[in-house]
Amino acid sequence: MEIDDFDMEEFGLSRNYFLAKESRSSSSKKSVNKLSDIEVLNEKELEAAVANIEPKHQKEIYALKDSYKSSYSEWVFKLRCGFGLLFYGFGSKRALIEDFASTSLTEYSVVVVNGYLQSVNIKQVVACIAEVLWDSLNPRRKIPKENMSILQQPLSSQSMEDHFAFLDGSWTEENDCFVGVVIHNIDGPGLRDSETQQCLAQLAACSNIRIIASTDHVNSPLLWDKKMVNTQFNWYWLHTPTFEPYKIEGMSFPLILEHGNTNQSAKTATIVLQSLTTNAQSVFRVVAEHQLSHPDEEGIPISSLYTACRECFLVSSQVTLNSHLTEFKDHELVKIRKNSDGADCLYIPLPKEALEKLLSEIN
Repeated sequence: MEIDDFDMEEFGLSRNYFLAKESRSSSSKKSVNKLSDIEVLNEKELEAAVANIEPKHQKEIYALKDSYKSSYSEWVFKLRCGFGLLFYGFGSKRALIEDFASTSLTEYSVVVVNGYLQSVNIKQVVACIAEVLWDSLNPRRKIPKENMSILQQPLSSQSMEDHFAFLDGSWTEENDCFVGVVIHNIDGPGLRDSETQQCLAQLAACSNIRIIASTDHVNSPLLWDKKMVNTQFNWYWLHTPTFEPYKIEGMSFPLILEHGNTNQSAKTATIVLQSLTTNAQSVFRVVAEHQLSHPDEEGIPISSLYTACRECFLVSSQVTLNSHLTEFKDHELVKIRKNSDGADCLYIPLPKEALEKLLSEIN
């Protein structure tokens, strides 16, 4: 009797499961919601609302930051031993690192790099560090003959290889003499690409350089391989949560809830495109490149787009192209208007500058 009851209960659960699946499959899978339907604030209203937010737990945050000061001497010792310091944890670590550098690294030259800015130029950073090291050297110090050629020409005109050779040179007799390079947000948007991270790792491996950096992105360790972490950067990881807001770091990012302007529209389009397939991105690129090269036209005719995509092996049929176009139109990435011949043409509702930036992002 118990076995029969169990079988009936199991049958009921299975039946309900398949009924739920059938009901779900019969409903519409495509969402009718659009980003443009969201009611957003303008910039002034949003900034005023953010400014009125009262900070909480200030005493506890101050006590937490003050407790880190007892570790300053230990951090300096780690730098002298050849380690790089990597600060991680919730909250902005900008004030903490700068307080450490200004109070405990007074014997050394320090260069600050704001990695949270998107306009960071790594070549200019390396050249600046080389100039700081050059200025800190004693003019009477003996320079090896094999390295004299590096210093006979202005540092600004030298190549990156010459800069690294200079930063890694045996200019000092003391083992603990170095230039401290503070990098706020080494995982920032202007430093995330592989080439820049390789350059920073090469910089960290120089004998006269010590890196003091902060990181906030959850996937930051994926930027480095085993050699970069253990040999070049030689990180000493410091868990230093501060629970402070990212006020300075967040100023360079567009406000998510701000009323849609050109920059925000381009950013939104980038996020949508990155979620699509590679073929869909390539089809969108064909539309964008045609629009940039033919600014006086109403757009690209759908028939011309199909021909161009067939030639590039992006689509195999009109049905495939239509599925991509439906997705574009649902997310308002493209719109349709008629040209002088009455043919339907596709165009992207973005100005030239924003469209160029969008293409560089998806590339």
